Amino acid sequence: MTPGTLKAVLAGVLVLLMITAGGVWKLQDWRYGKQLAEQAGAHRADLTVIGNAAAAQVRADQEKRLALEQRLSASEQSHYKELRDAQTNQARLRDRLATSDLRLSVLLDDTDPAGGCAVPASTAAGGVVHGGARAQLDPAHAQRIVAITDTGDQGLIALKACQAYAKEISATK
Repeated sequence: MTPGTLKAVLAGVLVLLMITAGGVWKLQDWRYGKQLAEQAGAHRADLTVIGNAAAAQVRADQEKRLALEQRLSASEQSHYKELRDAQTNQARLRDRLATSDLRLSVLLDDTDPAGGCAVPASTAAGGVVHGGARAQLDPAHAQRIVAITDTGDQGLIALKACQAYAKEISATK
């Protein structure tokens, strides 16, 4: 073989190798491109599923929060109504005490030797008070006692509301 033919054969083999390498390269590109497209589609589907699950969880949490807010609002309204009713009753009682429509009295211990009170042990025949000896309180003192019980009632109602709130909050966790 002559050097010219050898060069031509080598050039032909080289061209054939380059064409084959290019074809193989293109074939691999198509194959890997298809795999990458499938992976991207699967990834997109996974992200969609994850996003839908997260959105459902957020909706469920929002619904729980809304339900809790509604229960707390109802509890607050009932607390406010109870407090308002107690204040109305206390105001009526104070008004009745101020107009002498109602008088407060206390039961005396007639067995107490240190009392030194000259209140008769029995009630008058025309009285409506049953039981032992009683003494009527001054209206100003009676109103102060009612004010103290009013404050105590408000404190108990507030405590009850706080306990209901804490119970409601702890039940949701």
